[in-house]
Amino acid sequence: MAGQTDPVNVPDQAAVARRIPGAGALGLVAPASAVAVPAVRLADPAWTAEVLALRSRVLRTTDRRVLATVWWYSVSSVLLMPPLAGVVAGIPLSARLADLSVSLLPGLQPIAALAAGPGSGDLPGDLRASIGAVTAAVAEAGSMGERSLWAIATDSLADRLLLLGQATGDVERVTALAAPLAAAVGPSLPVPRYLDVAGRRFVRRASCCLVDRVPHGSTCISCPRRHPDERRVLLEDAAGRFG
Repeated sequence: MAGQTDPVNVPDQAAVARRIPGAGALGLVAPASAVAVPAVRLADPAWTAEVLALRSRVLRTTDRRVLATVWWYSVSSVLLMPPLAGVVAGIPLSARLADLSVSLLPGLQPIAALAAGPGSGDLPGDLRASIGAVTAAVAEAGSMGERSLWAIATDSLADRLLLLGQATGDVERVTALAAPLAAAVGPSLPVPRYLDVAGRRFVRRASCCLVDRVPHGSTCISCPRRHPDERRVLLEDAAGRFG
């Protein structure tokens, strides 16, 4: 696909990855088979519209709002991981689109993101700019508003920090970073929330990913559209299975 980039040297991210157990599964190490795309392309509405059109064949839907929402749900999870992992590891990584690349598997499925530079010292400001630029492009390509996309960004931020907390064995400390960071980003980003069920922490989601609107998609157990009682039963079951 047009717009891919050559492999980049990311020594700082490699150092972060060494400090985070299971870094590859968290999207901090790109598979050799993935195609790297400069993250600035994510802020291009025309490029995003092309991505949605190509992904519609895989997801088997032509609903632009669904395609846009599912795309942002997928890409935001990997895009936010490097700077958040940098905070947790104590090695600041850039959150600026110009410094990031996103690795895509066949079907244009985001799998990892790489930061090619150190943090600027203003993580909230960089996140505000990056999230704002991409959500604007996704909203235009999907013919939808941006508010729900910011809610997805909140859930991605909360989820990435929860995974990092679980990986490092310090869930309390790492998830405590979520609310202050979101507040510093600004009011467009809703406050991240967590819910403790049967001794395990989950993200109390503010958004719906719309994955269940595509053929063979299923409703997430933590979906905010579920009845609270049903959601809690499902989370209790998940907590038991996860140990």
